[in-house]
Amino acid sequence: MENIENKVLELEPQTIESAHKISSDIMDAAKKGFGFIPNMYSLMANNPALLDSYTYSYKSFRANSGFNPVEQEVILLSISYENECDYCMGAHSFVADKMSKVPEEVTNAIRNGEEIPDEKLAALSKFTREIVINRGRVSKEDVNRFLETGYTKEHILGVVTAIGIKTMSNYFNHLTDTPLDEAFSERAWVKISA
Repeated sequence: MENIENKVLELEPQTIESAHKISSDIMDAAKKGFGFIPNMYSLMANNPALLDSYTYSYKSFRANSGFNPVEQEVILLSISYENECDYCMGAHSFVADKMSKVPEEVTNAIRNGEEIPDEKLAALSKFTREIVINRGRVSKEDVNRFLETGYTKEHILGVVTAIGIKTMSNYFNHLTDTPLDEAFSERAWVKISA
């Protein structure tokens, strides 16, 4: 994929001091948690509804989706791969490595569009990608195949939740060409064309 360096939406990065109170509080919590404010947050802070919706939904997905941290990263990376979001691929690869403890061969397989070496995680990634590619219009066979791997109908709804969250962040990052944070730079990503 050729690197498109078009920032179609110029936004001023916000700070804890300059942002609306809702955004400011979220940025302050992020700084305490991460040790820095991610570039995506400082740009999303230009609209408190966006930053608040994104962070609230993201936290709820992490806490309530029924997926373990490894599965969560497989889903989030698979969505970001299909949406070709460089920022989220880099950030979630870092989170996968350092926080969620995803085996590196799993993360790298998703990043490279290759077969995942774990059957259940491969089925999760494939199903997630099918929903994204087909905009939710998957077949009954696709659903049954996914359920046969041990996942449930509730898990399908969890995947839909993640797609909503990543649609917000992936599309936002496309509009703003959000620069990858230095902390995530070791996992910078450019899609390999098949």
